[in-house]
Amino acid sequence: MKSRSGSFVTELRCLACGRAYPDGDRHTCTHCGVDGTLDVQYNYESVAKTLTSAALSTRPLNHWRYRELLPIAPEAVTPHLHVGWTPVYDVPRLATSTGIRRLFLKDDGRNPTCSFKDRASSVGVLKAQEFGFTTIACSSTGNAASSLAGMAAAAGLRSIIFVPQRAPEPKVTQLLIFGATVVRVQGTYEQAFDLCREACEKFGWYDRNSGTNPFLVEGKKTAGLEIGEQFGTTMPEWVVVSVGDGCTIGGIGKGLQEMRKLGLIDRVPHLLGVQAEGARPILDAFVGGKDLIPSSTNTVADSIAVGTPRNWRRAIQQIRASGGAMIAVSDGEILDAMRLTARLGGVFGEPAGVAGVAGLKKAVEAKIVDPGESAVVVITGNGLKDIQSAKQAAGQAMDIPPDFTALEKRLKELSIV
Repeated sequence: MKSRSGSFVTELRCLACGRAYPDGDRHTCTHCGVDGTLDVQYNYESVAKTLTSAALSTRPLNHWRYRELLPIAPEAVTPHLHVGWTPVYDVPRLATSTGIRRLFLKDDGRNPTCSFKDRASSVGVLKAQEFGFTTIACSSTGNAASSLAGMAAAAGLRSIIFVPQRAPEPKVTQLLIFGATVVRVQGTYEQAFDLCREACEKFGWYDRNSGTNPFLVEGKKTAGLEIGEQFGTTMPEWVVVSVGDGCTIGGIGKGLQEMRKLGLIDRVPHLLGVQAEGARPILDAFVGGKDLIPSSTNTVADSIAVGTPRNWRRAIQQIRASGGAMIAVSDGEILDAMRLTARLGGVFGEPAGVAGVAGLKKAVEAKIVDPGESAVVVITGNGLKDIQSAKQAAGQAMDIPPDFTALEKRLKELSIV
């Protein structure tokens, strides 16, 4: 079965009411409105004929290796930047500190703009080109914005980025260096989101916002496809993901489900979704078993500071389907995780990037995760994205005069020598 956007896409289906729509430039369900997030459906029987272990062994090590499971046109020319197939590290010292038998880190800070969001933006720019747009826009606390700016620059598209007032300066600088037009909204992320949507409708720009654009989640799910392929029969019991809008953990869960559906893995691991205590509306909906209630946000982890998440339903569905759980962590626990992940695992993650490590440690203490189990934490962004938070976590350098006696004295005071 062929469609306009990809050989194997069959339809778009509403996650809320189940209504199906033909493949095309549609973002939400006409019946459910903004709450009707759509999900891309595929002809898995056809996919299975070409997406095999043997075929994968011959393909380039990037996320385009899963092209049959991406909603892109067969003739689409992919951006030249290398996205995906990020490394997985076995970190035994961090595992011991976290209280778990074995721990792995999947470092998505190694993507072109140092963020997991490159997976989504790379698909977004291709969809914009496919549908005939020359300008693409999004709202973001930082990472989705910088990834879009970088991918748009690589593809030759104009990008317009809406960020809230609190967006970290390094992320804003990254937007500007890529040539994006940056609109800093004097308000919250939610206000920036609403303004971006209105501008896209008014000015005819392509809306990249992954909370409502169903195609962006398909890029994010490639992390789940990769985890399935990288671990295979040695799959950990848990995959741990920080949660803001819900589309990252929802996408990773979908990718893992698809790998099992195609027979490339024999089981789907449990998903552990981690939110900040200051931004936990999805966790509250998960625990309460009711529809999400928007909340205010207050957390050092700006990338997951989302009070009105648009993809909450997808996140909860995937977590429940995996037999998983959710947990929240404080800013203090997140800053501790920044230090521990860097010092014991050698990976420097931003606050949202390491929130999963903090959440896993807390989940072991709460007996949600058994100490005898194993887990992989997805590090979603590099620590240089938010240097102010890193400075809070890192401590201070020692200042001494250029004198060996002074150096020796100070080192002894610190019990280093």
